[in-house]
Amino acid sequence: MNISVLGSGRWGSFIAWYLNKIGNKVILWGKEGSEKLVELQKFRKNKFLELPEEILLTSDLDKAILDSEYIVIAIEAQNLQDFMQDLKKYNFENKIIILCMKGLEEETGERLSIVTKRNLGQDVNVAIWVGPGHPKEFIKGNPNCMVIDSENREIVKLLVEKLSSDLIRFYYGNDMIGNEIGAASKNVIGIAAGMLDGLELSSLKGALMTRGTKEISNLIVAMGGKQITAFGLCCLGDYEATLFSKYSNNRQFGESFIKKEKFDEHSAGTYTVKSLIKLSEKYNVDLPICKAVYDILYCGKNPEETLKSLFNRPNVSEF
Repeated sequence: MNISVLGSGRWGSFIAWYLNKIGNKVILWGKEGSEKLVELQKFRKNKFLELPEEILLTSDLDKAILDSEYIVIAIEAQNLQDFMQDLKKYNFENKIIILCMKGLEEETGERLSIVTKRNLGQDVNVAIWVGPGHPKEFIKGNPNCMVIDSENREIVKLLVEKLSSDLIRFYYGNDMIGNEIGAASKNVIGIAAGMLDGLELSSLKGALMTRGTKEISNLIVAMGGKQITAFGLCCLGDYEATLFSKYSNNRQFGESFIKKEKFDEHSAGTYTVKSLIKLSEKYNVDLPICKAVYDILYCGKNPEETLKSLFNRPNVSEF
């Protein structure tokens, strides 16, 4: 397979490494002058991994798009709409776009596949690649399971068969709404987990995992997805990597926020929580944990009081 990966950061560089490892011809693209691309071009490595010489590094978007049938996009979710302006001039009729990103458009709350089709056309072939794992763990040879999903079942089958290996076992997704919402929202639950760590309330993570998944499943159903999807790899299955791992940016952001420590890495959940509050209002779904995170980050609420206030909510049936 000829595959181009658009985005030369942590996930983009790992995906290029992985796709090369399983036998594909890979182009890794980054913006001209990008510090991440320049570092890779100069040293063939970054703080996560070292890239084989067979992977072509380029800032030439024409080459990246025209030379490959499969286009993986791995950039920050909030940059997707702007990036679409650069992609509109290309013909994607015989190509498959694979979004390896977790997030929602901040302004509209829209799923990233919707953003892609809104810009490139409703007939464009779009798939998503979601699930648990960190590049540093994969590079060490630690395996994990992930999900491929698309509205086109043949594309799902093709990609799962082509991309699976003994390092990543892919499952067939069958709920685009659930997999995109679940993958995005687990980052918000990750921030809450980090806040609990910072408050020395880590024993509450079990409750956070189950109740957080339940509220997200309610939103998925309201949006037309399947409740069970939230309990799969996109959300609950990604909690170890997001709520506990030392490599989780969202968890570390939450802990650093509580401790008033500087944290410079990207935390997708800080944007996603804004989108989830919009969706909560639009679909009339109560998201108490997400609302608590939002109130702490953007309304100046006291973190310990706000999180503990969840215990004062009316008693309800667990399921």
